[in-house]
This record gives sequence, structure tokens and C-alpha cells, in this order.
Amino acid sequence: MNHTKEQILARCNEFSKNTLMETLKIEYIDAGEDFLTAKMPVNPSVHQPMGLLHGGASVALAESVGSAASFFFINPKEQEVRGIEISANHLKSIREGYVFGTARIIHKGRSLHLWEIKITDEEGNLVSLCKLTNMVLDRKKSE
Repeated sequence: MNHTKEQILARCNEFSKNTLMETLKIEYIDAGEDFLTAKMPVNPSVHQPMGLLHGGASVALAESVGSAASFFFINPKEQEVRGIEISANHLKSIREGYVFGTARIIHKGRSLHLWEIKITDEEGNLVSLCKLTNMVLDRKKSE
């Protein structure tokens, strides 16, 4: 990544406006050479009927942070990122507080990026373990 931590976080939080990430109140909070971290509040707006964090909200956090991380390994003027596969194992339930999604690169190819995203609670306990595959596409040239 050829960007400062502050630039990465500002860019991620800016392009989250008016999206699902804003709806879920996902905020990007940390970044490094091989990782990106975001947090999401756990409250009734992301609960399933039993009052627990909905697995779909966890997956939305994972895909958001993994896709955003891939963005910093491409040339955004010439390329785009598309998530093509995601899997999640939900290991612990949570009712309130925050969860943190940290994406770490496993494979950085020219056309595919593979990420491991660990979602943890405020005490660092593993809530979900996700794997995301992103495809890097060339942008279509304007005529």
C-alpha cells in the first residue's frame, strides 16, 4: 500500500457514505501494510430475532473490510474490485457492544485477492472467521 494510515482510513470512511456500511455504522479504524480493521456496533438494528448479532451483518462487515482493503492494492483509475465468494463460520454469539473486522491478505495476485477476516468482540474473542475472494477487473474504457 502506497498510502498513509490516515489516508486509507479517511478514504474508506468517505466512500462508505450513503451505502450499507453507513447504514450498519461501520467505521474504519486501523490499517497497515497487510491489514485493514473496521468496527461495527452491535445493537437491535443488527440483531436477529433472538437478540443476537445477525450472521448476515457479520458477513457484511467482513465483505466491506476485505473489499476495501483490496482497493488499496489496485490502480483505481484502471481497475475495480468485485467480491466473488465469501464464507463465514460464526463461532460466538454477541448481543451488544462492538465487533471488529480485521482483513489480512492471504494471496495478492494480479486478478485475485484472498483475504482472511477475523471478527472479534471488544475482549478480542473470535466471533466469526471469514474468507473473501475478490476479483480484480479492468475498468471499461469510456468511448
